Amino acid sequence: MLSYNDLQKGVGFILDGDPYEILESNFVRMQQRKPVMQAKIRNLISGKVVSKTFHQSDSFVEAELQKQEALFVYSHRNEYVFRHPADAKERFSLSEDVVGEQGKFLKEGILVTIYSFKEKHINISLPIKIEYRVKEAPPGIKGDTATGGTKTITLENGLKINVPMFINEGDIIRVNTGTGEYAERVEKK
Repeated sequence: MLSYNDLQKGVGFILDGDPYEILESNFVRMQQRKPVMQAKIRNLISGKVVSKTFHQSDSFVEAELQKQEALFVYSHRNEYVFRHPADAKERFSLSEDVVGEQGKFLKEGILVTIYSFKEKHINISLPIKIEYRVKEAPPGIKGDTATGGTKTITLENGLKINVPMFINEGDIIRVNTGTGEYAERVEKK
């Protein structure tokens, strides 16, 4: 059992039958009142983030999450197919409900972490930054950089993002999967 003192960043616990993860936690003590823990928690099944206050009398069961690494192979009709890194023949698929918004960042051969709760896959975790080859990039217009101009490009997996004007077709760039924004250019064509 976990007490409210154990609820630190990254800890998983069960609340109302669902697994949650602590994103932020702060002790708050008001005058002549008992201290409370204010926390931002994320439901690991739905991905919803909520703020919650916990009291000294609260106790929780620690969530037993299994982590497993897998390589992304391909997607087809709202199904994402993965394989185990050691065995190319052992494949399994996850629905779009499990993968969620992170599916747009997937590209062939990328290593992800899959979280399971009670033998059911509930979520995936991507690397923070992923490298992509620029598939299509319109030319930058001279004189259009006074306000730090950007242009919309298409990456090798079909994702469209805004990048600085100096990015060209064939360049390799890094994209932050947390924000979905351009991070840096890795290699110039």
